Amino acid sequence: MTDASSENGSANTTAADPFAEARRALIEAAVPHVVFDGWSAETLERAVEDIGIDEQTAAMLFPRGGVDMALAFHDLMDARLSEELAGADLAAMKIRERVTHCVRRRLELIADERDAVRRGATLLALPIYAADSARAIWQTADMIWDACGDTAEDYNWYTKRAILSSVYSATLLYWLGDTSEGSSATWAFLDRRIENVMQVEKAKAAVEKNPLTRAAFSPLMRALSMVRAPGVRRAAPPEGDGDTQPAG
Repeated sequence: MTDASSENGSANTTAADPFAEARRALIEAAVPHVVFDGWSAETLERAVEDIGIDEQTAAMLFPRGGVDMALAFHDLMDARLSEELAGADLAAMKIRERVTHCVRRRLELIADERDAVRRGATLLALPIYAADSARAIWQTADMIWDACGDTAEDYNWYTKRAILSSVYSATLLYWLGDTSEGSSATWAFLDRRIENVMQVEKAKAAVEKNPLTRAAFSPLMRALSMVRAPGVRRAAPPEGDGDTQPAG
């Protein structure tokens, strides 16, 4: 049973992507077969048979077969986390707690599909799919930062997502090999990685606030101040000598 908001959300998704439901149904039908056949053409064939969808439609949705299915599975899990976080009270948490919560929930959502995740990670580790893998991880990091209320518009937009991409991918790999009770070792590993990120942010803030280091790095800081997040127009340069501290 769904509430009105869920129904409206589904309708909006379908309007934006008329094949969203077919893609989701195929992925959900495919997951039980991945443990035997991996993310492959065979798995897609079995999913098609299970839900009775048109083969041409399936080929259109996943033109590269298994790799497109693995990426679609990743996207589906991102979408589920995004929907969950939209209703969460993240504002009551400190930023460290928000990021930790989001990464942990992302892994908990796939806890029952570890084999599918492992097969996907193995496939996407192939050099030919390096760009696809990087895009998928970046997408997850971007979604998490957006949910956490990130308002960065300068180079910090990129550095935050690059660092979190590294944290997420490292934690995911650790989690895949974790046999501890309740994945306790993974959560401890995640806490350490987040602590490292916080130390980097503190060091960066100290450099930007210190007049001596700011002067020493002023050419670099001026260059970085020109960088803007996607969709953000660069502000007009301030009057004066231009040696100003970048926003963010």
